[in-house]
Amino acid sequence: MTYLFVLESPHNIFLAMLLIQCLFLYRDLSSNDLSGPIPYNLLQRSQNGSLLLRVGDNANLCANGTACRSGRKKINGTLLVAIVVPIAAAFALFVIFLLLCQVLKGKGNSQMEVMVSVFCLTQFCISILFFAFIIWKEKCLPLTTLCMYSAKRNTTGHEDKSALLENREFSYKELKHITNNFSQEIGKGGFGPVFLGYLENGNPVAVKVRSESSSQGGKEFLAEARHLTRIHHKNLVSLAGYCKDRNHLALVYEYMPEGNLQDHLRATSTCKPLSWEQRLQIALDAAQGLEYLHIACKPALIHRDVKSRNILLTTDLGAKIADFGLTKAFSDSETHITTEPAGTMGYLDPEYFRSYHISEKSDLYSFGVVLLELITGHAPVIPINDSMSIHIGEWVHQSLDHGNIESIVDAKMGGDYDINSVWKAADLALHCKRDASRERPTMAEVVAQLKECLELENRRDGRRRSLGSNGDDSTCPGEASALEIEEEEKQHDGEIQAAAGPAMR
Repeated sequence: MTYLFVLESPHNIFLAMLLIQCLFLYRDLSSNDLSGPIPYNLLQRSQNGSLLLRVGDNANLCANGTACRSGRKKINGTLLVAIVVPIAAAFALFVIFLLLCQVLKGKGNSQMEVMVSVFCLTQFCISILFFAFIIWKEKCLPLTTLCMYSAKRNTTGHEDKSALLENREFSYKELKHITNNFSQEIGKGGFGPVFLGYLENGNPVAVKVRSESSSQGGKEFLAEARHLTRIHHKNLVSLAGYCKDRNHLALVYEYMPEGNLQDHLRATSTCKPLSWEQRLQIALDAAQGLEYLHIACKPALIHRDVKSRNILLTTDLGAKIADFGLTKAFSDSETHITTEPAGTMGYLDPEYFRSYHISEKSDLYSFGVVLLELITGHAPVIPINDSMSIHIGEWVHQSLDHGNIESIVDAKMGGDYDINSVWKAADLALHCKRDASRERPTMAEVVAQLKECLELENRRDGRRRSLGSNGDDSTCPGEASALEIEEEEKQHDGEIQAAAGPAMR
């Protein structure tokens, strides 16, 4: 059924004008084969929530307008129609408005009524012309595809500044210059070596160069680069640019000065051990990054190689998920994809390995293993003797069956942790790595549970500070307060013992 609004009065005309302007609060440009840069003002409006912008399923897009080299496209037939039709309609309305003025004058309407009608019709024509201009601008400067289609903010309530980073296309000569001829290698992966470099503004970057032996070709490289340019979140490593210069392929990332989580967990005595609070915060940061991939991106993105080596740390030990070379995007109609298993042994989802069916729950399994690493300090595969080893999940499960949580906790923490927080985290980790994917939680549920674990640990620190400041002056410093803290913690543990430990207890 078609509804026709009859503009019988200036009030109705004014209402129609407002309805047209409301169209600019929501834009769905998904699956339009767009390419090129995103207008800066639209990106900012999407970030601050004033515009609901959906631009998924546009594969040939780059992240920021200043970095695109393709230039403006010629105006095609569709674009001409998009421009000419609104202008012709506006001209026709202008003619109608002149005729309407004559009719109103002939009927003896007051000068005020004529002026109101002229104003409303003029505004209506301006709105149509503005709409035509927006169409032209977006066709010539298309939008990038972002995972912020829902205008979702990060958990701190602040805008994600990484979303505004320029994604620059480097030449191979430029890469040689910023890395000082690839003089400082800082790592190596399946894609190739990683070198430290410095941009013109002095910002450090990590340049991942494809090795000659890498099986990843040009198409795979471009797929990785396109995925990275679509992903912007405070807990995901940002892409500063890429290079596709003849046979030279490289990715340029933001530099993470504290290296990866695995090195910190296996660190020697020269490196300060991570506290339990720091470990929980790292787990929460990583979980929020994965939650963003699973929920805020449309179509959903799966990492497929979640491991402690792919969790990089900032100077203040904030965590970011890295290495999206194995990321695969789902189509809107699929809940899983069938493909060859890829990932790292010890972290690989057994259900995915058996069936080749992957979903977001495969990342949950791998994350559960990472969480067990944070608790125990052990690698995913623990050697028993020269010929035998056991998976970290099985080892933890056996210990917890006997209620022996202290035996699995990393000794480098020196017993300085809230026992109920550790129980809750261990229980969560075992739930994440259950064999049946349907029994695993979602990443959003993991984020919520980790916040509770962190709250338990912070509450303990708060009690320690409070009791420590009320010590008796007649005793040695800290002696009486330590006894009070111990009694307080025992009482607190008794109150929440049933709620914090695993279900098996």
